[in-house]
Amino acid sequence: MINKKSNKIEDAADYCRIEEKINKAEEQHTEDDGHDHDHTSQEKATFQLFLPAIISFGLLLLAIGFDNYFIQSWFTGWVRIVWYVVVYIPVGLPVVKEAIQSIRKSDVFSEFLLMSIATIGAFAIGEYPEGVAVMLFYAIGEIFQFLAVQRAKKNIKTLLDQRPDEVTIIENNVAKTIKAETAKIGDIIQLKPGEKLGLDGQLVSDKASFNTAALTGESKPDSKLKDETVLAGMINLNSVSLVKITTSYTDSKLSKILEMVQEATSKKAPTELFIRKFAKIYTPIVVFLAIGISVIPMLFVENYIFNDWLYRALIFLVISCPCALVISIPLGYFGGIGAASKNGILVKGSNFLDTMAAIQMVVMDKTGTLTKGVFKVQKVVAVSIPEADLVKYTAALETKSTHPVGTAIIEYAKGSEKNTIVTDVEEIAGHGLKGKVDGNEVLAGNVKLMQKFDIKYAPEIDDLSFTIVVVAINQQYAGYFLIADEIKEDAKQTIESLHRINVKTVMLSGDKQAVVDAVAKELKIDQAYGDLLPENKVEKVEEIKAQNLKIAFVGDGVNDAPVVALADAGIAMGGLGSDATIETADIVIQNDQPSKIFTAINIGKKTKQIVYQNIVLAFAVKAVVLVLGAGGLATMWEAVFADVGVALLAVLNAIRIQRMRF
Repeated sequence: MINKKSNKIEDAADYCRIEEKINKAEEQHTEDDGHDHDHTSQEKATFQLFLPAIISFGLLLLAIGFDNYFIQSWFTGWVRIVWYVVVYIPVGLPVVKEAIQSIRKSDVFSEFLLMSIATIGAFAIGEYPEGVAVMLFYAIGEIFQFLAVQRAKKNIKTLLDQRPDEVTIIENNVAKTIKAETAKIGDIIQLKPGEKLGLDGQLVSDKASFNTAALTGESKPDSKLKDETVLAGMINLNSVSLVKITTSYTDSKLSKILEMVQEATSKKAPTELFIRKFAKIYTPIVVFLAIGISVIPMLFVENYIFNDWLYRALIFLVISCPCALVISIPLGYFGGIGAASKNGILVKGSNFLDTMAAIQMVVMDKTGTLTKGVFKVQKVVAVSIPEADLVKYTAALETKSTHPVGTAIIEYAKGSEKNTIVTDVEEIAGHGLKGKVDGNEVLAGNVKLMQKFDIKYAPEIDDLSFTIVVVAINQQYAGYFLIADEIKEDAKQTIESLHRINVKTVMLSGDKQAVVDAVAKELKIDQAYGDLLPENKVEKVEEIKAQNLKIAFVGDGVNDAPVVALADAGIAMGGLGSDATIETADIVIQNDQPSKIFTAINIGKKTKQIVYQNIVLAFAVKAVVLVLGAGGLATMWEAVFADVGVALLAVLNAIRIQRMRF
């Protein structure tokens, strides 16, 4: 299954026009080393790519030496011609074949045709060294482009190898290995230490520790307890674990992520689309201009020499080849997608890199995006009794409740409540709990509970924004617990980073306004809106969009999907985010870290910057050398630099983004 899917990602080779060469090289590489991609095999495959160019280069140097430095009497006439033809064949024949195949596919004016005309024309007028040199450096440029694409693809391709093809299931108490795609919901998978989980499921063992790098980009261990969700791609770290399958192979979260990656290269940025259209119009114009340069002067120039003007036309053709633009620009975007993947960010298309580069405002959901979505005890205030007793009595009473606030108190107690006797527990709807703990009457709930039993409490409690559990023991106010959704560690840094690049921040939440204001104040968010239903969030985003601002919305819940779809760039927290939101989003942050929002914007800006640098570089150099070539002031060697040299510089510039740290 995964191998079929991986074929789709090969469409990325379309980012340079050497797809067949890439596929052949990869097939050969696979045949050579099976599935063990060690360094020796990789070096061998790279050497094989360069071998034709090395042979041509060596023979060309000898030929130039025979022509100019240690002249040989036998190196003349047909011997010299045959020598240069032999030198040309290793690098030129594949390009000529590509030109013929392109013509058969109705793509007449391809760069392969330009190079074939230019080099064969050079042979026709006796400029053999220049003809070979143009094709040689073009071939070397193509190899470097291939290697650059491979490097860019590497970060994305690793995502395609996260699931094992086989899984071990327990059937009638016997371990049995089957194809992962044939496993059924309800089957129990046995996972040994070091093995990857093939399907989403529920942990059956009491506890287990997993490496979640496949899904989050972070390799730190993630501990799971019995009945917690574990996802395909996670690696079991310590002991043998059992997992009950809850999702089919094709519906797992990793499957959805792989589909997103595979589809990413099909969505092109506006600059990329323009360059493609431009090349289709530009190339035939260049061919006809070259014909004009070689033929039209005979009508106006005295002492017209066809070979001289043909040489100028051939130089013009080589210079005009749009390699630098057509290759480096898509490669720049592809490198951006690769750099994002390396940082745990899935970008569903190069067009979204352009969008992120232009973002002026980031609108964020609070819970799950800026906060962990998990209630934690932030503060305990004990009055008239030791804090340890307050925690023990309250936690003991809360063991009889399923409310998440009670769970937070129990976690905070760390087992101190276990040796208590709890009786006569009564849940008072909308107020809290009443019961006896070790014979003491305990009330735990909101201020309404205290008011109901006429218990006086500290007046400052009424002014606190967060959730408060007030406790009374034996009809006496004993203190309170301040409980809040814990803010993510990098949330504050995220807001600071966004403000530093002049991106405004807005927070939306269904929580009460006082809680939202408190979080916004702590994080220094520009605007914050609470008490919002899902439809209210949509209205707020529409209001913001009416200000003609480019906005990104970040969320993780099912109710965030409509808003994610509405924004210019929809960003989903993909670690444990809802499938609907991940499906709708343009960008998925796999490790749920808000700091990756800034990283995504930064990668978008750097990608666009590199693309524009390449456009300016290519047009500037080509324009200068084109003028010189048409005027007879440039030779084929300058033409080689203007084409292949600039293309190589542009490719090297494009792959810089993969080495950058974000």
